[in-house]
Amino acid sequence: MIVDGAEKIKRLLAGAYVDPDTGNRVGVATKSLVVEPSLAGFEGELVAALGFGKRIAVISDETTHRVLGRRVEKSIEASQAVVQSVVFPHPPHPDDEAVERVRKETAGADALVAVGSGTINDICKYASALESKPYAVFATAPSMNGYTSVNAAITQHGHKLSLPAQAPTGVFFDLKVLSQAPKRLIRAGLGDSLCRTTAQADWLLAHLLHDKPFCELPFELLEDDEAPLFDNAAALMAGDLEVMERLVRTLVLAGFGTAIIGHSQPASQGEHLVSHYIDMFVGDSRPLVYHGEQVGVTTLSMARLQEAMLETTPLVVPDTATEADFRRRYGDALGVSCWAEFQGKRVDAARADAMNQRLAERWDAMREQIAGASLSSSYLTGVLKAAGAGLTPRDIHLSRDFYDTALLRSREIRNRYTFIDLAANSRQLERLIPLI
Repeated sequence: MIVDGAEKIKRLLAGAYVDPDTGNRVGVATKSLVVEPSLAGFEGELVAALGFGKRIAVISDETTHRVLGRRVEKSIEASQAVVQSVVFPHPPHPDDEAVERVRKETAGADALVAVGSGTINDICKYASALESKPYAVFATAPSMNGYTSVNAAITQHGHKLSLPAQAPTGVFFDLKVLSQAPKRLIRAGLGDSLCRTTAQADWLLAHLLHDKPFCELPFELLEDDEAPLFDNAAALMAGDLEVMERLVRTLVLAGFGTAIIGHSQPASQGEHLVSHYIDMFVGDSRPLVYHGEQVGVTTLSMARLQEAMLETTPLVVPDTATEADFRRRYGDALGVSCWAEFQGKRVDAARADAMNQRLAERWDAMREQIAGASLSSSYLTGVLKAAGAGLTPRDIHLSRDFYDTALLRSREIRNRYTFIDLAANSRQLERLIPLI
């Protein structure tokens, strides 16, 4: 029996989805997920049904408060709850300072309700987890896949990290509100969805080359909506609510996939390492670029790199970098942190020999399997082009020199083996960078 994306969500909420990897029934911690053409007037009922108690903190920024936050607060108050409104005067940075502000200002609340998208959601998700309080989120833009994940992207001491947090108890999408979001935010959600293909290829590489665990479930969840979404990118941007609903389901199911397996690997691999490196080192002078806009560009680079590597037969050599090199490159504090991550995948002579033996024996089968899970870089470029999204480093306000450095060094910030590592370990990365 065919199970479409909407039915998959229902089964996950009920704990009745059959995991293709194990045959077991699986579910998610989220209790309520509502996607409707409009939620106007029903927000308070949705929150009341979650059993949060009578003291509700609603967190937004100046823009999301105007777009939806004020409406949510009034509806919650009408349901006889006491609302504490926390409004950031400007869009906050998702860092430890913002998290501490939310923890302090919501100390007396029973639960938190986020009204926003990526940053507001991550801040509330992490702050509520630290305080052992439940939270829900009303989305204001279909801009990222983190609404239903259990991780939060938070910068601590200059190092952007994916930190364990908690699932939202409720997640609510008003399609009319989402369709009126800035076009750039809609493109950002599309860009964040695009990386399924490169993330799956990278994760398969780590599985097939290093015996890392791999799961099919996160990708099976996305099968029904991905092609109709990507093939109708222009209609999405023109306000088609049916395609918008497919984007929402894609974002939701991507988040659920990571929540079920307990980490972000199905949705965050080499393309996100490059993006994280950019965020860490680009500085404050660059104009605003949304996460998904950036990931769209880095996904195109990763797709081209993966295609190039699959056409070769890699021969691995040991890594030569040392902790002293990392300290010189990143400073003492960040250098130590990055080195600790990198050591987990650093290739020494013995490991290089083992990798080369496996590549000699299995590379043809490995690349056939990886290619079978991939979408071509030309197709992905067409999807973004149809949506009017940026395609190049210049489109996201980066010099080519800085972007090339990000491609070269991003593997050093996290213990996650990707095609960037394989290209570097086979001494091909620097040659390929100008081509990707």
